[in-house]
Amino acid sequence: MTDPTWPLTVNGRRHDVTVPGSTPLVEVLRDQLDLRGTKLVCAVGRCGACTVRVGERAVASCLLPVALAAGEPIVTVEGVSAPDGPLHPVQQALVDCHGVQCGACTPGMVMTMTTYLEQTPADAVDPDTIREALCGNLCRCTGYHGIIDATLRAAGATGAQA
Repeated sequence: MTDPTWPLTVNGRRHDVTVPGSTPLVEVLRDQLDLRGTKLVCAVGRCGACTVRVGERAVASCLLPVALAAGEPIVTVEGVSAPDGPLHPVQQALVDCHGVQCGACTPGMVMTMTTYLEQTPADAVDPDTIREALCGNLCRCTGYHGIIDATLRAAGATGAQA
C-alpha cells in the first residue's frame, strides 16, 4: 500500500507530500520541504520550538499530524518576512531588546508572537497577556524580560497598539 499525498500550502507555496498521514508536520517541514527554521527540540509538545501557524493558530508542529494540517495555510518562521527583505517587526524587536540568546526557542517565539499580535486587540496587549500567549514556549536563556519587551515594541511597530 502506498502512502497518500497531502496538499500543503506552506509560506504561500503549494507542495504535495507523500507520507503517512500520522507523520508529524515538523518532520515534513524539515525533512521533505527543507524548512529547517522550525526546530525539533523536545518532540512532545512541551518546548514550543517547533511552533508554526496553521490556519490562524500557533501550534506545536511536532504534535500535529500532516493529515490534519493539509488544506490549511501554514506559515513557518521562514515565511514571516520576505526572503530578501527586512526582518519582520517581531524579529527586529527581538534583536533590539536582546530577546535572543542561544536561538533554539527563537523560531517558535517568533511564530507565537506574530500570531498573538495579529489576533490580539490593541487594548489587550500587555505583559500579562503576552506571558499567557508565550506559556507554551520555553526559553532557558533570556528570562523572558527581553522577549516580553520585544513583543511590546513589535506591537507598536505592527500597528497592534495603534
